[in-house]
Amino acid sequence: MRELTVYNTLSRKKEVFKPVTPGQVKMYVCGITPYNHSHMGNARPFVTWDVIKRYLKYLGYAVTHIQNFTDVDDKIIKRSNEEGISVEQVTEKYIEGFFEDIEPLNISDDIIRPKVTENIPEIIEIIKKLINEGFAYEKEGNVFFEVKKFEEYGHLSNQKIDELEIGARVNVMEEKNNPLDFALWKRKKEGEPYWDSPWGQGRPGWHIECSAMARKYLGDTFDIHGGGQDLIFPHHENEIAQSRCAYHGNFANYWLHNGFIQVNGDKMSKSLGNFFLLREILGKFPGNVVRLFILGTHYRKPINFSMDNIEDSRKTLKNIVSAMKGFSEIIEKFSDKVPHKEEISDNTVNNGENKDINEFREKVDELDRQFIEAMDEDMNTPQALAAIFDQLKETKKFSVNVSNKEETETLQYSYNSLKKKIEDVLGIVINVEEESGNLKNNDKLTGNLIELLIKLRADARKEKNFKLSDEIRDSLKELGIEIQDNKDGTTGYTMQSNNNEI
Repeated sequence: MRELTVYNTLSRKKEVFKPVTPGQVKMYVCGITPYNHSHMGNARPFVTWDVIKRYLKYLGYAVTHIQNFTDVDDKIIKRSNEEGISVEQVTEKYIEGFFEDIEPLNISDDIIRPKVTENIPEIIEIIKKLINEGFAYEKEGNVFFEVKKFEEYGHLSNQKIDELEIGARVNVMEEKNNPLDFALWKRKKEGEPYWDSPWGQGRPGWHIECSAMARKYLGDTFDIHGGGQDLIFPHHENEIAQSRCAYHGNFANYWLHNGFIQVNGDKMSKSLGNFFLLREILGKFPGNVVRLFILGTHYRKPINFSMDNIEDSRKTLKNIVSAMKGFSEIIEKFSDKVPHKEEISDNTVNNGENKDINEFREKVDELDRQFIEAMDEDMNTPQALAAIFDQLKETKKFSVNVSNKEETETLQYSYNSLKKKIEDVLGIVINVEEESGNLKNNDKLTGNLIELLIKLRADARKEKNFKLSDEIRDSLKELGIEIQDNKDGTTGYTMQSNNNEI
């Protein structure tokens, strides 16, 4: 029997996935720091972890998915000062923007999204425990984790403490016992948000936040901790140290990390200034296209970003949608000859009497197996897509000669199989038919432009410039927009339907 394997950064090898509780998966993924709008590099983990969760559910697991908001941070404070608004207003603005950005990507909504500011008591509890256990110390209102007390420090990132110390000496805080020691609690500074604590007023350090939220929702030991490769050190390394020392559980059993999106060989990031805002890309390409673009590369490998590459994904999606639409039309044509679409199963398809039907059915089953084998091999979405493309080709060949009940049932069987894999697992909605960009945004823009042209025409009529008025009317008509001058002096319009495929 085939088993799901994942690459565990902690062991640096692929391992058979075995959850703590049979039939259940608990997963924590580091979320965004809301100080700016998301860029394409941020979109990759959004899609990656959504697909991983979808596949786990496809296998029958009940999944608890936590993805936090780091809503107190140096970057947020800086943005607050730049924009002249409060920290709370900054985070509210960009969290709202985050949800606007991910909506076209079809990210499933069954995610628990805690905020740091909502979990201060839990953070203080862990810090107190670390001090009591002898793994942390307080100096002048700051609290630091003592790295040398944790013998396994550096294991996740495959680094030695001695080598790390040498590199850390360039940035030493006087209060620290050791350059590697990291902040669990930071004393209050003028103009920064703060909370009361046993060590005085201040705010939590970055790393302790995720440890607290993960434990609150998932317990001392859970299954998967995910995030980008840039978080391996120091963030995830520090999470392991403080969580294991405080509660002596294993914390996370499997550490999964997605690769970067690159531009000309460099990581896409705000610090390098080589990023493209996600909302800008979604203004040019549908969310389904962006999603397909990301899934076309294995989640651990880098993706080379370019408009040409996304355009290729648009063409690929168009072919997928066109094929599925064609299958659907054939099935509808013979809809009176088949049972309810969702009732097509082994018993309704394969009766052993038709050789062509049996052979096609075997191909569908084999391609289903190939899809599962690909996903079981560390979530290999490019290979899974290859199995889908092969099935689309085989199904198209079969569909040409469909004419009776049994053949239609068989076509429906393959269609259901494809739809489940494309939509339920990969999260690509195949019935979306917009040609480009975000449909809502495009519709709004089109409406505004039409209203502007109608106003210009009305102004021309008032000035008795009937030549210009007629030219505007005729131009709109050529675009399928019919002008209607009402008796009350107002002007309306109707649009001819557009049946173009994606």
